[in-house]
Amino acid sequence: MMNQKFANVKTNLPGSKAEKLLERRNRIVPRGVSNGIQTFVQSADGAIVHDVDGNSFIDFAGAIGTINVGHCHPKVKQALHEQVDQYIHTGFNVVMYEPYIELAEKLAAIAPGDHKKQVILLNSGAEAVENAVKIARKYTKRPGIISFTRGFHGRTLMTMTMTSKVKPYKFEFGPFAPEVYKAPYPYTYRRPGSLSEAEYEESIIQQFRELFINEVAPETIAAVVMEPVQGEGGFIVPSKQFVQAVYEECQKHGILFVSDEIQAGFGRTGRYFGIEHFEVVPDLITVSKSMGAGVPISGVIGRKEIMDAAAPGELGGTYSGSPLGCAAALAVLDIIEEENLNERGEKLGEVVMNRFRQLQDKYDVVGDVRGLGSMCAMELVKDLETKEPNKELTNRIVQQANQRGLLLLSAGAFGNVLRILMPLVITDEQLEEGLTIIEESMKAAIAEQMAAI
Repeated sequence: MMNQKFANVKTNLPGSKAEKLLERRNRIVPRGVSNGIQTFVQSADGAIVHDVDGNSFIDFAGAIGTINVGHCHPKVKQALHEQVDQYIHTGFNVVMYEPYIELAEKLAAIAPGDHKKQVILLNSGAEAVENAVKIARKYTKRPGIISFTRGFHGRTLMTMTMTSKVKPYKFEFGPFAPEVYKAPYPYTYRRPGSLSEAEYEESIIQQFRELFINEVAPETIAAVVMEPVQGEGGFIVPSKQFVQAVYEECQKHGILFVSDEIQAGFGRTGRYFGIEHFEVVPDLITVSKSMGAGVPISGVIGRKEIMDAAAPGELGGTYSGSPLGCAAALAVLDIIEEENLNERGEKLGEVVMNRFRQLQDKYDVVGDVRGLGSMCAMELVKDLETKEPNKELTNRIVQQANQRGLLLLSAGAFGNVLRILMPLVITDEQLEEGLTIIEESMKAAIAEQMAAI
């Protein structure tokens, strides 16, 4: 095992203190709330998390993509302290406050397009998507919504309907919301072997067009909601050709194009918004996660004429755009600029992808590596020819990584993808140690799986 400088697991997981907390957790918290690692945080800073038993972990999970500027960034903490000293909450629908306006102005300024924009601030990613749907329906006077296969948009009724993965997100939670249609999203690695990449792309685009012939009239569709890079779906990156073709169909039929940037935004792909890589200007953009550095906040950014369609009182919520969330988000935007985190995201991605390609050459369980910026993933299979998903090995690698002091996440429709969501403020040395832990975990997990056969 390598000599680890940052990751240090001295106890079993859970340790003695975590074990007592876990007993309390199991008594009072429903089992439906899952937990990735069996321990409890004590403190966190940058890309390092410390648990209650004195163990230290390099964070490659980033609270599922929420901590792009790192844990407890000093400027975020300062902004929160200053805001708490002034006021905590008045309800923007009751008494307005300037941080909401300032954040809206800054989000509109960095969003793609030179058109006039407006912004509504909310609480969570799912709530942002829900409101994007409401706004699109209000503006177009149409009911239909199109999302994509393997997409993930949230856990509320509407967003759960738009989400593809049945288990664990949808099973026995129906009936679902009406007027939601699923379109195919390219998955080049799993294309039919008889098709070239170009032929496959054209086939998927044609299937999207035929949705308006076989499933639903385009005149009834309010919006198409697309992740520029699918997150929970396995970090699947579409081609520019596909995204632009979908956008062109939207323009042709008067359908709004919504970019769901909740996981891909704020430097993760090397840009403020993932959609910027595809030379498309969305009508609406949903944002959350890393915008607040861990403080709940979300929003919808959109064309002024679309956003203004709703009448007073038709949009909003008690905690929507809370002062604390606004303060954190304003600090985040300053940090991204001052620390060049968009450029950092691009550089980190190059390092991760180079290492993943080395692992692909070395281990025949690595079927595919892919990514955009630092939104990187590695797909594990049982056989390179059949591409049969290897979910069991993926789970073993995550567990081995945890035991070595690395927080790591899986993803994908088949649960066989390792995804990387480290804070963009991670140091080169911490990144290298984390990537080495992944390789050590792979070796151990493969040996473990072979011994179990």
